[in-house]
Amino acid sequence: MYTIKTYLMAQTLEEAYSALQKNKSNVILGGCGWLKMTRKRFWTGIDLSGLGLDWIEQRDGWLEIGAMVTLRQLETDPALRGLFGGILPRSVERIVGVQFRSCATVGGSVWMRAGFSDLLTALSVLDTEVELYHAGRMPLEAFFALPRNREARDILTGIRIRLDGRDAACCSMRNTATDFPAVGAAVSRCGPGWSVAVGARPMRAVRVPEAEAALAAGDLQAASRAVEALGYAGNLRGSADYRRKVAQVLVRRAAEEILHREGKQ
Repeated sequence: MYTIKTYLMAQTLEEAYSALQKNKSNVILGGCGWLKMTRKRFWTGIDLSGLGLDWIEQRDGWLEIGAMVTLRQLETDPALRGLFGGILPRSVERIVGVQFRSCATVGGSVWMRAGFSDLLTALSVLDTEVELYHAGRMPLEAFFALPRNREARDILTGIRIRLDGRDAACCSMRNTATDFPAVGAAVSRCGPGWSVAVGARPMRAVRVPEAEAALAAGDLQAASRAVEALGYAGNLRGSADYRRKVAQVLVRRAAEEILHREGKQ
């Protein structure tokens, strides 16, 4: 269990950001789904739960999701099941258990940039932007490239996804129902263009341009083979070779699901 010296219930984002900068041992408290599993010690815990960052809204051609939205909210929101093939609810519905999903937040999940994140794999194949309090708005890939040291800290206030009409699907392989994924994949299609991402390699999800080009050319088998060249590693959930082989199957299944909904399979 983590410990903190002092606790701050922030009244504004500016107050939260200022407090975060005062000490390298200060930390943002969101749902604390992962933080409470650590043994770290912090000087000040900054609580964002009173700032109203728990919205899910559609406006001006974008789906906007606040940082304090829980994974359980993503899973159960009726509107999300009709967007992007329902990929957002599906990406989180197998994460640990309902109690955990009811406290873990979108902001915490995105900010961690964890390799095992099913949500990041799904977001990688959507036109996703991240909103930071200080640095502003940026594409998800640009956020991934930001340094992760304590001197480069900011507050993630939410994400937004362009409502471009794309269809999407995701799938994963788990050793047990509520375990972290051994490997995961997501695929989307917007007009003639395809997006493919593979995550839990066990490294963070990455796009696979070669697979995307193969799907655009109508070659499902070539798309499946293209993910073989990605970097994979082994851990207690599977070897590198196991992940490499399973990733090919998952990409094909996700693409076939989209094609089936389009009546092309």
